Formats: sequence, C-alpha cells, structure tokens
Amino acid sequence: MFRGNKKKEISTKNAVKKEESKQIPIPSSKMEFLDKLKETMHSPADLIVKKISDTITIVFLDFLIDGKTLNEQILTTLEKVNSAPPKVIKENLLIAEVDLVTELNKSVFELLIGAVLIHVDGYPELVVSKISSYQSRGLSAPENESQVIGSQVGFNESLATNISLVRRYITNPKLCNEKFVLGKETNTSVSVLYVHGIASEQHVNTVRQRIQDLDLTDLIDSAVLAELIDDNSLSMFPQMLLTERPDRFCDGLVSGKVGIIVNGSSMAILSPYTFFEFFQSREDQNLRWPIATFIRLLRFAAILISIFLTPIYVAALTFHYEVIPQPLLVPLSESRAVVPFPPIIEAIVLELIIELLREAGARLPTKVGQTIGIVGGIVLGTAAVQAGITSNILIIIIALCALSSFTTPNYLMGNVIRILRFPIIILAGFWGFYGVMLAFCYLIIHLLRQSSLGSPYTAPIYPPRWKDWPDSLIRLPFPLVKRHSVDTRSSDTGKDTSNSLSKEEKVTR
Repeated sequence: MFRGNKKKEISTKNAVKKEESKQIPIPSSKMEFLDKLKETMHSPADLIVKKISDTITIVFLDFLIDGKTLNEQILTTLEKVNSAPPKVIKENLLIAEVDLVTELNKSVFELLIGAVLIHVDGYPELVVSKISSYQSRGLSAPENESQVIGSQVGFNESLATNISLVRRYITNPKLCNEKFVLGKETNTSVSVLYVHGIASEQHVNTVRQRIQDLDLTDLIDSAVLAELIDDNSLSMFPQMLLTERPDRFCDGLVSGKVGIIVNGSSMAILSPYTFFEFFQSREDQNLRWPIATFIRLLRFAAILISIFLTPIYVAALTFHYEVIPQPLLVPLSESRAVVPFPPIIEAIVLELIIELLREAGARLPTKVGQTIGIVGGIVLGTAAVQAGITSNILIIIIALCALSSFTTPNYLMGNVIRILRFPIIILAGFWGFYGVMLAFCYLIIHLLRQSSLGSPYTAPIYPPRWKDWPDSLIRLPFPLVKRHSVDTRSSDTGKDTSNSLSKEEKVTR
C-alpha cells in the first residue's frame, strides 16, 4: 500500500509527475473558470459559488472556512472595491494570508485547505485568502499516558493547535518548524520540529531525507509514518516514541531530539529514542529523585517478571524439578495432580485467556470494559481451577505477569512485552532452561543490533555512556544529570548563543 517496486514503476511515476507538473493557467472568463474548477474537483456538493457583483465571484468549500471572517472582512471589502482588479482587492483585504495565484492546480489545493478564491472576470489570476477553520476536538487529558503530578493536557487532531501547545512550552526563536506534505491522495501536512543548536544536525537531516524520500498514496496517522521512517520496520521494538503529552514532547525537543507532528493525529513522534527511555515517564521528573529511581528500577524488574516468570515455571515443571524448593514442591505437585495438560499447554491457554480479556476490555465502552476485565478474570480463574484445567500457582503467576506488563509507560513497548512471552514459553516447553537462555541471548543480540536514527538503541548500557547513566536506569538529582545525551548533543550545545543568532539561521523553514 505504501511502498512499491521502484524499478517496475519508474516509467509510471515519471508520467504521473509530468502530468502533475503541468501548469494550467487561470481562465480569465468567469464561466470558463467555474467550469474548469468544477471539472477538476468533480463538482463536490460542498463547493459554494457566490456572485458578489457582475464581475466578482467567490468560491469556497463549506465547513472549511471561518464564516465570521468571510462576512466581516472579505464580503465587506468586496462591496467597497466593486469591479476592482485583483491586485487592488489584495491590497484592501485586511487578512494576514492573502496571495495572488495564476495556476489552477495551486488554487484548488488552497481551496481544499480552507481558502476563499476571489475571481474577477477578465483577469487570469485569483485572489486567495486563507481563512480556514477546522472543527477539532477540544483539549483534554491524555487517555493513554496518565500521570498524577504534572500537566493534564494532551494533543488533539489539529496540527495548528498542537504546534501552538509546543510554542507555549518552548518560547524560543530557535524552535524550528519545517513543513512537508505527504500522500498523493490525502495531502497530509507534516511538521518537523527541533531546537536549533541543541538537536544534532545529522538527526535532523536524516529525518528530513527519509520524509522526502517517501512515496505515499495516503497518510492518516503518525504511527504509520513512524514505522515507515524508522531504522528497522521489521522489528517488533519501536524505535520512535509516540506520545500524546505536549510536556513530554517538549522535554524531548529541549533534550536534543527531533519531533514530528502529523495533521489529523493526536500522537506526536520523538526520535532518536533508546530502549531504556521507553520505560521512563515524564512524571519521573516531577518526583523526588529517590522515589523516581525506585519506581524506574521497579519497572525494569517488572519487565523481567512479565517476560520470563511464566517460561521459567514451564521449564522447571517440565525438565528441572530439582530447582524447585522442597517446601514448594509438595503443594505444587498436589495442585497439578488433577491437571490433564502439560505445563506448556496450560500456560499458553491461560496467557491467551488473559489477552482475550485485556483486548475485550480495551474495545468495549469504559464502564463495561472494566466490568468484563474484573468479573471475567475472577470467574474464569475460579472455574478453571475448580474444573481441574489449571493449577492455583499458575493462576497467580499469570496474574503477576499481567500486572507487571501494565507498568510499562509506553503502550507500544507494552505490547511488545506481552507478545514476547509466547515464543519464550514455547522454547521453555521444548528445551527447558536452555530454551529460555536461547531466547534471552537472541533478545539481547537483537536489541544490540537496533538503532534509532543511527544512534545505538541500547545506549547508555552499550556502548557505555557513563555521562548518561544518571538519567537512564536511575534518576539522580538534577545537578548531576546531563540535560543532553551524547547521541543527541549538537556541536553547538553548551555554547552561549543567547545574545546573538546566526544570520543563516532559519527559525521557520
């Protein structure tokens, strides 16, 4: 859908580009202009054509423009400058974004993003006045990244609103905003944001180049864009962070990361991101450092429990009874005496039931989903034990693994932790602890081979970056924490550039 065989499609793409590059001039005749416009847009029902006078006609798409500005500014001005040429109309319009356009394709694009086209009969040009007003969801608390202490505002689906939220946090002229348009069918606006002098130029150029190289038919959500431009799209592990929190997004920007916001998506992208940063929460910065350090270590311990506890149980009961303590061996044997299935089947069935309950609870309405999750877990667990399908101890282990997986602050990484258990359980059921160690070694090797915008995915553990340790697995007091990591640090970071700006610096590109 998104990527094709470039060798086979070179001739087709060249033909499409030549077709798109044709510049169709604006007809000077009013009727000819309207016929051409309707033919290009296939006569949409929301296309509004309004005759102001014998020579002036305005065209706009309903629901995309600000009606108040249209009535108070444009119509009032056109009544005063009746039958004036387009240049005079442009000079009299008291609107920020007004331009003269001589190409039909460009005028259609401006019309689709919320502009009013003003055509004067007898002139081969249009006055384009941008007064867009999109209906968007109001600002609300983030749904998937909740926190107790800190900001309670999340991004919404409006690109303009999201950028304004970022600029409220970072009132810095060095905050750069580069705009791209992706998707031949959707023409989705994408903004790349970074702080000049803090973000690495190499990372900025990499993001810019990867976006420019995309040949997309459509782009609807930022998650699709993140998968298309990351270093390894075949890996389960996300290499870019998707966040709906403006405070976390801005914290990443001032730390030297590159951010991407997609119009129509409430999730923003941050990169480069390391494996250990996915288990950090913005709330860690708002807590005292001993508490934040304890919570982070608790999260990492929960990851190991969630991934390896069930496979270790399966391996111990299948091949390695000698590792089970003697006081625990007797009740464990009694609990499994009536279970007809081997440990691997028992564990996989219960894990699948937990995943079914979790998925059902997520898709159902909030109140019903919570009820299904709680009642379903209790009823099914009790019934399974009484029916002799599973043991009490495995129920406890599965529940502990499920709770541990919920401690991951990032939803995408939490899904990876959930999925990893299944192949490791299968390896443990066939090869015991050897299978668990094989899975562990493969997992470590896979993580070591990953990168995010070319930066090591497992930093600062490997390669060792001792200066980044105070804010990785642990969180030390702020005076001991380096604000910018080694991988995101620009060559200009640390220099005093507050008094003067480079002449070649572009704040908005």
